[in-house]
Amino acid sequence: MTMKYSKRFKESVLRKVLPPENRSVLEVAREMGLSDQTIYNWKKMLEKGDPLLNEESSPSSVGRIEKFNLLLEGKTISEDESGKWLREKGLHSEHLNLWEQELKDILKDKDTELRQENTRLKKDKKELEKELRRKDKALAEMAALLILKKKANAFWGDREDD
Repeated sequence: MTMKYSKRFKESVLRKVLPPENRSVLEVAREMGLSDQTIYNWKKMLEKGDPLLNEESSPSSVGRIEKFNLLLEGKTISEDESGKWLREKGLHSEHLNLWEQELKDILKDKDTELRQENTRLKKDKKELEKELRRKDKALAEMAALLILKKKANAFWGDREDD
Protein backbone atom coordinates (compact mmCIF):
# COMPACT_ATOMS: atom_id res chain seq x y z
CA MET A 1 0.00 0.00 0.00
CA THR A 2 1.50 3.32 -1.01
CA MET A 3 0.76 6.22 1.27
CA LYS A 4 0.61 9.77 -0.04
CA TYR A 5 2.31 12.35 2.11
CA SER A 6 1.71 16.05 1.90
CA LYS A 7 4.41 18.27 0.52
CA ARG A 8 4.64 19.93 3.93
CA PHE A 9 5.23 16.57 5.63
CA LYS A 10 7.98 15.65 3.17
CA GLU A 11 9.60 19.01 3.75
CA SER A 12 9.51 18.60 7.53
CA VAL A 13 11.18 15.19 7.23
CA LEU A 14 13.83 16.46 4.82
CA ARG A 15 14.60 19.46 7.02
CA LYS A 16 15.58 17.00 9.76
CA VAL A 17 18.03 15.02 7.60
CA LEU A 18 19.53 17.98 5.72
CA PRO A 19 21.70 20.80 7.07
CA PRO A 20 21.62 22.41 9.55
CA GLU A 21 20.09 19.52 11.57
CA ASN A 22 21.90 16.71 9.66
CA ARG A 23 20.21 13.93 11.61
CA SER A 24 20.57 10.36 10.39
CA VAL A 25 17.98 9.05 7.95
CA LEU A 26 17.43 5.94 10.09
CA GLU A 27 16.79 8.01 13.22
CA VAL A 28 14.30 10.29 11.47
CA ALA A 29 12.63 7.33 9.72
CA ARG A 30 12.05 5.60 13.08
CA GLU A 31 10.83 8.85 14.67
CA MET A 32 8.39 9.61 11.86
CA GLY A 33 7.25 6.05 11.25
CA LEU A 34 8.64 5.91 7.72
CA SER A 35 10.81 3.63 5.70
CA ASP A 36 14.38 4.88 5.38
CA GLN A 37 14.12 4.17 1.64
CA THR A 38 11.22 6.65 1.41
CA ILE A 39 13.40 9.38 2.86
CA TYR A 40 16.26 8.47 0.53
CA ASN A 41 13.82 8.69 -2.42
CA TRP A 42 12.67 12.12 -1.28
CA LYS A 43 16.31 13.27 -0.97
CA LYS A 44 16.99 11.98 -4.50
CA MET A 45 13.93 13.84 -5.83
CA LEU A 46 15.20 17.01 -4.16
CA GLU A 47 18.65 16.58 -5.71
CA LYS A 48 17.02 16.23 -9.14
CA GLY A 49 15.50 19.68 -8.68
CA ASP A 50 12.04 18.91 -7.31
CA PRO A 51 11.29 22.08 -5.29
CA LEU A 52 10.21 20.39 -2.08
CA LEU A 53 11.87 22.84 0.25
CA ASN A 54 10.53 26.24 -0.63
CA GLU A 55 9.51 28.87 1.87
CA GLU A 56 6.00 29.27 0.45
CA SER A 57 4.81 26.03 1.96
CA SER A 58 6.40 26.34 5.38
CA PRO A 59 3.89 26.41 8.26
CA SER A 60 4.74 30.04 8.96
CA SER A 61 3.57 31.09 5.51
CA VAL A 62 0.23 29.28 5.52
CA GLY A 63 -2.63 31.62 4.62
CA ARG A 64 -5.26 32.64 7.15
CA ILE A 65 -8.01 30.57 5.58
CA GLU A 66 -5.83 27.46 5.42
CA LYS A 67 -4.76 28.00 9.05
CA PHE A 68 -8.40 28.29 10.07
CA ASN A 69 -9.31 25.11 8.14
CA LEU A 70 -6.37 23.22 9.66
CA LEU A 71 -7.39 24.40 13.14
CA LEU A 72 -10.94 23.19 12.59
CA GLU A 73 -9.74 19.90 11.18
CA GLY A 74 -7.28 19.49 14.06
CA LYS A 75 -10.07 19.97 16.62
CA THR A 76 -11.97 17.02 15.12
CA ILE A 77 -9.00 14.63 15.35
CA SER A 78 -8.82 12.43 18.43
CA GLU A 79 -5.80 12.81 20.68
CA ASP A 80 -4.58 9.34 19.68
CA GLU A 81 -4.64 10.24 15.98
CA SER A 82 -3.35 13.80 16.34
CA GLY A 83 0.35 12.87 16.09
CA LYS A 84 -0.17 10.99 12.84
CA TRP A 85 -2.36 13.80 11.46
CA LEU A 86 0.24 16.44 12.40
CA ARG A 87 3.01 14.43 10.70
CA GLU A 88 0.92 14.02 7.54
CA LYS A 89 0.35 17.77 7.44
CA GLY A 90 3.99 18.52 8.24
CA LEU A 91 3.00 20.43 11.37
CA HIS A 92 3.77 20.50 15.06
CA SER A 93 1.22 21.02 17.81
CA GLU A 94 2.87 24.38 18.54
CA HIS A 95 1.77 25.59 15.09
CA LEU A 96 -1.86 24.96 15.98
CA ASN A 97 -1.46 26.73 19.33
CA LEU A 98 0.21 29.72 17.66
CA TRP A 99 -2.42 29.86 14.92
CA GLU A 100 -5.24 29.68 17.43
CA GLN A 101 -3.74 32.60 19.36
CA GLU A 102 -3.19 34.48 16.10
CA LEU A 103 -6.85 33.95 15.16
CA LYS A 104 -7.97 35.15 18.59
CA ASP A 105 -5.80 38.27 18.23
CA ILE A 106 -7.21 38.97 14.77
CA LEU A 107 -10.76 38.65 16.07
CA LYS A 108 -9.97 40.83 19.09
CA ASP A 109 -8.41 43.51 16.87
CA LYS A 110 -11.39 43.34 14.52
CA ASP A 111 -13.79 43.65 17.47
CA THR A 112 -11.91 46.69 18.80
CA GLU A 113 -11.85 48.22 15.33
CA LEU A 114 -15.60 47.67 14.92
CA ARG A 115 -16.33 49.21 18.32
CA GLN A 116 -14.27 52.29 17.46
CA GLU A 117 -16.01 52.65 14.12
CA ASN A 118 -19.40 52.20 15.79
CA THR A 119 -18.56 54.99 18.27
CA ARG A 120 -17.41 57.26 15.44
CA LEU A 121 -20.56 56.57 13.42
CA LYS A 122 -22.78 57.32 16.42
CA LYS A 123 -20.98 60.65 16.89
CA ASP A 124 -21.34 61.47 13.19
CA LYS A 125 -25.03 60.57 13.30
CA LYS A 126 -25.58 62.83 16.30
CA GLU A 127 -23.84 65.74 14.55
CA LEU A 128 -25.84 65.19 11.35
CA GLU A 129 -29.11 65.06 13.29
CA LYS A 130 -28.19 68.32 15.05
CA GLU A 131 -27.41 69.98 11.70
CA LEU A 132 -30.66 68.65 10.22
CA ARG A 133 -32.69 70.11 13.12
CA ARG A 134 -30.95 73.47 12.63
CA LYS A 135 -31.69 73.45 8.90
CA ASP A 136 -35.32 72.39 9.52
CA LYS A 137 -35.74 75.36 11.89
CA ALA A 138 -34.17 77.74 9.33
CA LEU A 139 -36.43 76.36 6.59
CA ALA A 140 -39.53 76.75 8.79
CA GLU A 141 -38.49 80.33 9.60
CA MET A 142 -38.02 81.12 5.89
CA ALA A 143 -41.41 79.58 5.08
CA ALA A 144 -43.03 81.69 7.82
CA LEU A 145 -41.35 84.88 6.53
CA LEU A 146 -42.47 84.11 2.97
CA ILE A 147 -46.07 83.60 4.12
CA LEU A 148 -45.92 86.85 6.13
CA LYS A 149 -44.55 88.70 3.10
CA LYS A 150 -47.36 87.36 0.90
CA LYS A 151 -49.98 88.38 3.50
CA ALA A 152 -48.40 91.81 3.88
CA ASN A 153 -48.38 92.27 0.11
CA ALA A 154 -52.01 91.19 -0.09
CA PHE A 155 -53.01 93.55 2.76
CA TRP A 156 -51.00 96.65 1.84
CA GLY A 157 -50.50 95.92 -1.78
CA ASP A 158 -47.29 95.44 -3.67
CA ARG A 159 -44.90 98.32 -2.77
CA GLU A 160 -43.01 97.89 -6.00
CA ASP A 161 -45.84 99.64 -7.91
CA ASP A 162 -45.18 102.96 -6.09
